[in-house]
Amino acid sequence: MKIALAQLNYHIGNFESNTNKIISHIHAAKQNGADLIVFAELCVSGYPARDFLEFKEFINLCAEAAKTIAAECIDIACIIGLPTPNNNPEGKDLNNSAYFIEDGKVKAIVNKALLPNYDVFDEYRYFEPSMEFNCIDFKGKRIALTICEDLWNTVENPLYITRPMDMLIKQQPDVMINIAASPFAYNHDEERIDILSDNAGRYKLPLLYVNHVGAQTELIFDGGSLVFDNTGKLIDELPYFEEHVAYYTLSDDGAISFEHTSTLRTEKQSDIEQIHNALLLGIKDYFNKSGFKQAILGLSGGIDSAVVCALAAEALGPMNVMAVLLPSRFSSEHSLKDAEDLVKNLGCKHEVIAISKITEAFEESLYPQFNNLPFNIAEENIQSRSRAVLLMAMCNKFGYILLNTSNKSEAAVGYGTLYGDMCGGISVIGDVFKTHVFELARYINREREIIPVNTITKPPSAELRPNQKDTDSLPEYDILDAILAEYIENRCSSAEIIKMGFDEEVVRKVIRLVNISEHKRYQTPPILRVSPKAFGMGRRMPIVGKYLS
Repeated sequence: MKIALAQLNYHIGNFESNTNKIISHIHAAKQNGADLIVFAELCVSGYPARDFLEFKEFINLCAEAAKTIAAECIDIACIIGLPTPNNNPEGKDLNNSAYFIEDGKVKAIVNKALLPNYDVFDEYRYFEPSMEFNCIDFKGKRIALTICEDLWNTVENPLYITRPMDMLIKQQPDVMINIAASPFAYNHDEERIDILSDNAGRYKLPLLYVNHVGAQTELIFDGGSLVFDNTGKLIDELPYFEEHVAYYTLSDDGAISFEHTSTLRTEKQSDIEQIHNALLLGIKDYFNKSGFKQAILGLSGGIDSAVVCALAAEALGPMNVMAVLLPSRFSSEHSLKDAEDLVKNLGCKHEVIAISKITEAFEESLYPQFNNLPFNIAEENIQSRSRAVLLMAMCNKFGYILLNTSNKSEAAVGYGTLYGDMCGGISVIGDVFKTHVFELARYINREREIIPVNTITKPPSAELRPNQKDTDSLPEYDILDAILAEYIENRCSSAEIIKMGFDEEVVRKVIRLVNISEHKRYQTPPILRVSPKAFGMGRRMPIVGKYLS
């Protein structure tokens, strides 16, 4: 039996595009002699559709799309994923389903049993878990078809009381197929391989796994579809961050082979390389799928805006990026020079708008209210908000989308100005710690100097007062980021972090800053997720909570 795995980029709710893409790949696979082509979880609707799933019309459109796909599936079978109505009056209204289509008809329906309800996942909000498990017979082979999380209930950390494959293995299947929508995090690819390899080895069956690729607002899907033999050995791995179709042959003795040049990686990509590629895909799909063309950002001469500008220029093309230099009376000459050198290296558009007179006008207007009080954070934030007003005005006038340039370290401790440098349509590096921003800059410069070396080596500063440095308010970033990683990503308590050897006063200060800044993060743009625990939909904290604050 010849099986095609179709790792494709879908668009939530774009039924015409998704349907046409699926049908075109069915036709191509048929021409290439495939007996079966496998698409990803919820490919018809796109994933995650969230509260679109609460609209009956949306579910009806999914059904109509599936009917259209089935009519084109002649002399070849396909597996597609879509939400379907739960016909049982008890339980949730929907199932997360896979259709097995053959000769123009839906021959089998498999419903997802294990519904993730942690971090960015919210499937139990919409779907009813399946309690029925049946294999599918096709071309003399018996297929154990599962959906994503159904294979993730490991022995070491069981999250559910059932394991679908324990039931399916009793029916003596010949092969496992798993369709998935597994989002990217820089440490997730190896975890994914380990868990799927464990399944193939445990049940002594070959396993074919197909994943989404592409970004859906903040979630990025990296592809990396996988094939294992019946010992759990990884025999093929599809490319990351790009669409790809590959063909495999399942022989009568259960052996599986590929009919193309293997894409198995000779060495693992570094975390920074993965983050870089993920962010490029995140920017590109956010603009393309939203119908936007051009980006704008404030370019300060600092490393954060430099990295965002370089990523945007690579993702969208330099002529689609407008960098605006907004110097104040505290901006240094070297920062302006660094920003100018960057736009010259990138070839993107740029403008210079000085804000000194604008901020002076605000301060003059507020002079009676400020009543000779000394210069402080109020005047600092006026500068940041003045920049935001100008950038948003250009967005309104010319149709730009503003890129937010705050990093994860700043977002964590509230080192940013609401309605100032924290505004934007999408936060590009809001899930990248400052220390990793430096690594990203060096990676961007791996072949030639794009980001000026001075931008990377000079001490970070917001330049909102004379001789300001980030370390005036924060610990050194290597210490700060290490504490933040333990607290945010590893969910360690202050006591646990202190036991690791960090200074107690610093730890308590940092964690307090994280918790009292929650109200700011509620008002930030969506953040491209590249870590196992990002701010946004995957981290839900109360604003007024007392714990650890």
